[in-house]
Amino acid sequence: MRQFFITMIVLLATTVASAALESRVGPLKVDRVVSGLEAPWSMGFLPGGGFLVTERDGNLRHFREDGTQSNITGLPDIAAAGQGGLLDVLIPRDFAQTREVLFSYAKPQGRGEGTALGAGTLNADGTALENTRVLFEIEEGSNGGRHFGSRLVEAPDGTIFMTVGDRGDRPSAQDRSNHNGTVLRLNRDGSVPADNPFVGQDGIQPEIWSFGHRNPQGAALDASGQLWVNEHGARGGDEVNRVERGANYGWPVISYGRHYSGLPIGEGQAKEGLVQPVHYWDPSIAPSGMMIYTGEMFPEWQGNLFVGSLKFDLISRLSPEGEELEQIQGDETARVRDIRQAPDGSIWVMSVGNGAIYRVSR
Repeated sequence: MRQFFITMIVLLATTVASAALESRVGPLKVDRVVSGLEAPWSMGFLPGGGFLVTERDGNLRHFREDGTQSNITGLPDIAAAGQGGLLDVLIPRDFAQTREVLFSYAKPQGRGEGTALGAGTLNADGTALENTRVLFEIEEGSNGGRHFGSRLVEAPDGTIFMTVGDRGDRPSAQDRSNHNGTVLRLNRDGSVPADNPFVGQDGIQPEIWSFGHRNPQGAALDASGQLWVNEHGARGGDEVNRVERGANYGWPVISYGRHYSGLPIGEGQAKEGLVQPVHYWDPSIAPSGMMIYTGEMFPEWQGNLFVGSLKFDLISRLSPEGEELEQIQGDETARVRDIRQAPDGSIWVMSVGNGAIYRVSR
């Protein structure tokens, strides 16, 4: 597998020259794998070779191991406006058997739009999604192009975690009659798992796993299968949270940030019954994609969290206890939107600022 990824880089890279990033484990080799992307949002590795990339304006692109690429057809109508559009892509563990691809996007809903989960079967030559369908969409009623959240994670039991932002409507993150400001847990077909925490409770959406989130744009599992998310605060107060079943993470009742006007938010920084973040940033870094490292290429980093920054053009490396251990920064980390661990243990970084994807290795 390691040799495969090295071969693929040679085929796909726009330049064979390697750059370097400095880190506490020494210089890191950086190879540009893909360039020329327009507002890239997410990537996912295909078993046996190649990977998919989403671009927010509505393109799903297939990069093959032989260096060829194509735009994948068959996507549904996508509301590509503001922060909305085609967002995350998830390659399930059983892709080799099912060829099913999951994706999140902003779905037109009457006069507004909402975060939705779609699925389709990638055809044999990787050029089209077939049997494309909507598995789930949030309760209608939101509008404006903000705070879609929209990261997808496949849990160890095969259920799907999906993050949803507050859609710019702060109080709605505490109102469980809608899906705003939540982490949702869905069965693979979009139905509700029977053991979700609020199933059967009147007035509460049964898909909700946790709530009180502002705009979670990064999500990942650690080696134990525990879900973590990071989320945008307002002016200060970006957070990393360990997500627990049924928990309330406080937005907008508590926050370590302030409104953009400078006024305080809610009731302070803590309140009984509301979960504290594992880490917060002030000033805000605008966190995006997140990865928890489990590979062998960097054994010193196993269990560490890696969070991309859209604001300060860096990658923040955190311990599981929430200590920021270092900030990795260079020309290649311009507006990091996504960060993933590849099958060979290298780290792939998606830069919106450069419209490129980089492979970071030893």
